[in-house]
Amino acid sequence: MRVISWNVNGLRAAAKKGFRDFLEGSGAAIVGIQEARTEELPEGLRPTRPDLHGYVAPDDLFVQEPAFEWHTALAAGERKGYSGVGLFARPRWDTLDASLAPEFDVEGRTLFARFGRLTVVTGYFPNGNGQNRDNSRIPYKLDYYRAMFAKLEPARAAGEPILVMGDLNTAHQPIDLARPKDNIKTSGFRPEEREELDRWLTSGWTDTFRAQHPGVKGQYSWWSQRFGARAKNVGWRIDYVLASPGALPFVKDAFILPDVQGSDHCPVGVDLDASVVGP
Repeated sequence: MRVISWNVNGLRAAAKKGFRDFLEGSGAAIVGIQEARTEELPEGLRPTRPDLHGYVAPDDLFVQEPAFEWHTALAAGERKGYSGVGLFARPRWDTLDASLAPEFDVEGRTLFARFGRLTVVTGYFPNGNGQNRDNSRIPYKLDYYRAMFAKLEPARAAGEPILVMGDLNTAHQPIDLARPKDNIKTSGFRPEEREELDRWLTSGWTDTFRAQHPGVKGQYSWWSQRFGARAKNVGWRIDYVLASPGALPFVKDAFILPDVQGSDHCPVGVDLDASVVGP
């Protein structure tokens, strides 16, 4: 059972760059996307806020394609063309929720989906940079981390299998970015951000990629669009799949797909034993 996360940097733009081909060829059962910018969709296809009564499959993106066999949810923010997350799943979820806290829900940052026993969370964790790259959004970012942690803690402590996947906007260790010394003061690698991710990992969550591939260098999931950074592999690993203790025994592999184009991020994911969802 393959689960994939990808910050697509705009769903409509990604659709023009082969997102449908990727989806169909991925072998995934569940694909979560971030930075969907779902307000770019036509009025009739925009999901409503805040309760997702209007979640829809974005049929207009694939109007010339064969029947679309994925269940799809899109959570939009109030600001047009900003943020937004989505979920594409071949099995239909049992429950779906987009509510974390009002201050985050207005930006369309989270989807919680339940598939049998397994909970899959798709999150677009905030960037700490303000409009002037002044780190002014770091408190908001850390509040999002803490709100997510608190919401999931009872289920995690009870041993339920949970995956939290998405653009976490934090490189955890120096091994997770090409130029750590140059970015100590940059949001995404500041001590307070890394310490918050530390708190998750010391509380029982597992960074699945690092657990499966300890010590592997040069594996990144985001590259600046300037100065040929991707061609030079000057990147950051800021996209993750975190597993709760209840999910970890079902994780068979974790991977990054750097050759997949169409965004400044690339997909990341895990392969699970399908029994994680239960009978």
